[in-house]
Amino acid sequence: MKKAGLAAALMSAGVMAHAQTSVTLYGRIDAGIEYISGLPNNSYTGSTSRWRAQSGDWGTSLWGLKGAEDLGGGTKAVFQLEGSFDAMSGGSGSAGSIWNRWATVGLANPEYGTFLLGRELFISNGVWDFDPFGQSNWSSASLVRGRNWPQSSNNVSYQSPSFAGFDVYGQFALSNATNWNGNGTTPQGREGGLQITYTSPVFQVRGIYDEIRNSADGNLNGADGAFSFSREYTAAVNVFLGPFKVQGAYQAIRASRYAAGAAAPTSLDHEWGGITWQATPKAAVIAAVYHVNANNGFGNATIYTLGGSYNLSKRTLLDFQIAQVRNSKTANFGLDANAFGPGGTVSGSSYNENPLPGHQQTGFYAGIQHVF
Repeated sequence: MKKAGLAAALMSAGVMAHAQTSVTLYGRIDAGIEYISGLPNNSYTGSTSRWRAQSGDWGTSLWGLKGAEDLGGGTKAVFQLEGSFDAMSGGSGSAGSIWNRWATVGLANPEYGTFLLGRELFISNGVWDFDPFGQSNWSSASLVRGRNWPQSSNNVSYQSPSFAGFDVYGQFALSNATNWNGNGTTPQGREGGLQITYTSPVFQVRGIYDEIRNSADGNLNGADGAFSFSREYTAAVNVFLGPFKVQGAYQAIRASRYAAGAAAPTSLDHEWGGITWQATPKAAVIAAVYHVNANNGFGNATIYTLGGSYNLSKRTLLDFQIAQVRNSKTANFGLDANAFGPGGTVSGSSYNENPLPGHQQTGFYAGIQHVF
């Protein structure tokens, strides 16, 4: 009887523990067909075009696990693991890293907020909520060459609850080097930022300050000037008008102590605006314009784009986007968030899609996305 009673007690405890803990598998698969004209040829002397099967144009293909354990008093232990992948090839989104987007553990309480440790999307990704195309492949990251969408390791972060419509989010990433800002002994320099948001039924505003330091020397610059290592100041707004959502943002991106003359821009002024029309519960149409001005003679560029989506169900949608980037005579920005520098074959091994200076690039894609 004692053994039977003990077994029953252990089984009951197991059921209770299971009831207090939740683990969710989730993901998103995005795939489509893409066409771009105005790509550089290999020798960067002319232009060409390309059709390709592409994953992640409308949104990154990803999968992950997240969970929570009830610790009592409203506090939960939480974790999240998330990685990206290429739906067309099945390849991992980042070499040597399964969980290249999120790998966090922490505590959450509805009254006190959420505290996390680990790898996260960098705080600059906070523009996602204010980008008409939600940081699709041709949107707010394109003209700043990916400065808006990196990931960050070694993080300590805090998300506050909402107070009278306001909430605060802070993120700080250690360099893990013997020098606080970084000295070339670790793959990442110090990073961090602060985000403040106010939300009402009619509008939402957000301000973000962030900085990414060069792991080589801890400075706020690199070989590409302000594109990778810099300070970024963002002001963004959403306005909700029935079936319409109007969005806009301005970003000032600045490098400092740059010592390579005018070899790269050290100041970028980036702005965009757009509108989403929820024409029916299933169909949405989006139009947006993105613009950047770069100093040191690197010109300016503008992306004009139109797109939309149609929901086949709550989890599956069809999407499309048409876009064109127009460059001033010294600028060579592409539709994708290409690395700074000339296009064509680089160092005999990799290919950069930047168009010839002053040239246009036009693209179209259509695809399908499923979330689970």
